[in-house]
Amino acid sequence: MFVLNHKSQLPLYTQLYQQIKDHILSGKLSSDSKLPSVRDLATELSASRNTVENAYQELYTEGYIYSKPRSGYFVSALNPDDAGLYPLKRKSPVSYPQAVRSNSCEYDFHPARLDRDSFPAPLWRKNFVECLRESSAELTSNSDPQGERELRCLIQNYLERSRGVVCCPEQIVICSGLQHSLGAVAQLLQDQHSRVAVENPGYSLPRSVFRNHRFQITPIGVGPGGIDLDSLQQSHATMAYVTPSHQFPTGCVMPVANRLKLIDWAESGGKFIIEDDYDSELRYHGKPIPSLQGLRPEANIIYLGTFSKILSPALRVSYLVLPTCLLPNYQSLFQDYLCNVSLLEQKTLAAFMQKGHWDRHVRRMRTIYKKKHDALLGAIDHHFGARAVVLGQGAGLHVVLQLHDHPLGESELISRALSRGIKLFPFSASYASDEPDSSKFLIGFGGLACDEIERGVKILFEEWYR
Repeated sequence: MFVLNHKSQLPLYTQLYQQIKDHILSGKLSSDSKLPSVRDLATELSASRNTVENAYQELYTEGYIYSKPRSGYFVSALNPDDAGLYPLKRKSPVSYPQAVRSNSCEYDFHPARLDRDSFPAPLWRKNFVECLRESSAELTSNSDPQGERELRCLIQNYLERSRGVVCCPEQIVICSGLQHSLGAVAQLLQDQHSRVAVENPGYSLPRSVFRNHRFQITPIGVGPGGIDLDSLQQSHATMAYVTPSHQFPTGCVMPVANRLKLIDWAESGGKFIIEDDYDSELRYHGKPIPSLQGLRPEANIIYLGTFSKILSPALRVSYLVLPTCLLPNYQSLFQDYLCNVSLLEQKTLAAFMQKGHWDRHVRRMRTIYKKKHDALLGAIDHHFGARAVVLGQGAGLHVVLQLHDHPLGESELISRALSRGIKLFPFSASYASDEPDSSKFLIGFGGLACDEIERGVKILFEEWYR
């Protein structure tokens, strides 16, 4: 009845198990019928007794057969109607259409791309292996729910000296990216808050996360000084998501007077500020802008940071700094949760920071991205001249290119660029609601070499002004 294929990659006992099960389900083997003994079937199939025994044991465990002492194995009585089992019909493989891939572009000006050769693979590999060797015993247990304390202490020290953040390690939670951080914040605040203000234009991910947690989204306009505080005051929002040190996408910096007013808004009635300091390390002129949280550490400010913009987005390591008033709620709500970030990755990152590699890497990447930033500004000035102006320069991984009086709209210009192998990110995508085509474009430079930036801008100008 059964045939085993010794050339198949499927184990022999699995082949036998599947064939017997198919015969039972199709009715070829009736209920209570006796199966051949292990020895007889092994002889018939020219297989080992272990092969047959393993197949029988699997069928017995799943209830397809039962055993009688000194009598052998028998087919279980299965009612097809009750069990949902019908005569087995082999279906032909279903063919699913392949996902449509985006057009491959020679020049991808996406605003979040990193330098292709930026990840310090040799150093990371060395620290990873060392941690694996030295911490192997710890890998058999769960890590601290808020993240490894050593890593949190190193992050606390780094934030204090580089961003002016005032906190203790107990306030820091290690997360697996901004999406995870925002999800935790949403769960923390959703019992007392229902409406969150977001910058408009602004980053789309926070809008999606809060919307999926049933928050009402209130878009607030952005000016040269950041989020419009008058509109925020008039709104019914009790939470505000902001990027004050480098507003996305405009690149503006919120002045200290506006920061203090924003903090006053939060303290008037138990409101909360969510400060996303997503690329604070990448400032190319002058000193880094101090954090909002550092101005009043005891205020209701939740500080978010990430390693994605400098080290790697693929590692999925971020962190949030909670105000002390939220710690009891956090510990109560997430007391049974485990840290989402691999313990080995946490220990590797801690070693990377403790040995000074992180600080050196930040300085190296700031130098590399400044060269690309300056190359982009030079190329735009050389080719576009007075036909365009650059907004939000001097920090981050992108600038905003605004054209002067171009007859074509955003969609047509992006389509023309794509026809020449240039991929652009539409500025209109950063708005919370549908906006008409504009003459602004986000031009990222992190993922391109300086000579590629020059050629890409040249082609862009030729295509748009031919």
